[in-house]
Amino acid sequence: MKQLHFDSDYMEGAHPEIIKKLAKINFDKIVGYGTDEYCKSAARKIREAFECPNAGVHFLVGGTQTNKVVIASFLRPYEAVIAADTGHIATHESGAIENSGHKVITLPNDNAKLKASAVLEYMKDFEEHCNPTHTTIPAMVYISQPTETGTLYSLEELKALRAVCDAYDLKFFVDGARLGYAFAAPTNDIMMKDLAELADVFYIGGTKIGALFGEAVVIKDPEKIRYFRTPIKQNGALLAKGWLLGVQFDVLFTDQLYLNISKNAIDRAMELKQGLLNKGYTFYCESFTNQQFVILPDEKLNDFNQHVTSTFWEKVDDTHTAIRLVTSWATTSDEIEQLLSLL
Repeated sequence: MKQLHFDSDYMEGAHPEIIKKLAKINFDKIVGYGTDEYCKSAARKIREAFECPNAGVHFLVGGTQTNKVVIASFLRPYEAVIAADTGHIATHESGAIENSGHKVITLPNDNAKLKASAVLEYMKDFEEHCNPTHTTIPAMVYISQPTETGTLYSLEELKALRAVCDAYDLKFFVDGARLGYAFAAPTNDIMMKDLAELADVFYIGGTKIGALFGEAVVIKDPEKIRYFRTPIKQNGALLAKGWLLGVQFDVLFTDQLYLNISKNAIDRAMELKQGLLNKGYTFYCESFTNQQFVILPDEKLNDFNQHVTSTFWEKVDDTHTAIRLVTSWATTSDEIEQLLSLL
């Protein structure tokens, strides 16, 4: 049996339709920096899908660059962003946000989610006790959908966060690196248009969902950031061959390809989850997205690791370890069967 890879959802290249399109136009002469017709077409299709006709759409090269540029662009130098203590910007981006000069204020998570009640309590306390002359001022709320452990915000939870943001004049930013997998999850109750209405800015992940690379930032009111392309360029995230990004998102948002391939990852994840349950395994947390966190006996894990790549998550006790198994848009049922056979 060849080694199986379940440690991330960006190990494959790109969806065949993207490769086919790139090959077809390979020798065309196309203008640069995202001013081409493919970027314009992709932006139009994204606006239509999310029902936000006036939104600004911009294409960046990767998730960390996207989070850094968005946060640094929306915040003034003395402002900070609020996130769950498990949030991606607080744990997995090598201090990229702090490197831009902005503090990440972390609040305790609830099943990896940032609760509106926690933000409300923090803001009340800030206004009552903190002197803004001497304190970094919270000005943005950051979440990821889905979260770092595959959990999902409900529509009610997003609305509650939006209400707190409105009450305290906070920008609301949704990291959508795995956004397609959130929409495809069986427990999801958020429509595309809901996200566009509730968030000030969000991004659509391509790197982890069928693209070679790239993310699409959607800004509900582009007048709030009139020169967003300038900080993109300033931070090295504006691709000279920007059409490479435009082509990919143009393909992904044709005939609902983005949602269709996201569903494949969810279907395979649910096959994996049910198979593990049938074999008597337990989970570190409940996830209905493409990330599954299973607890294995260490004696079984040592042999398992010889055949499957996964991500260490946490030691549960002296003899058990939680690992993360991730499916992708390209994962097959055969690969799931092979993995389950090893357990």
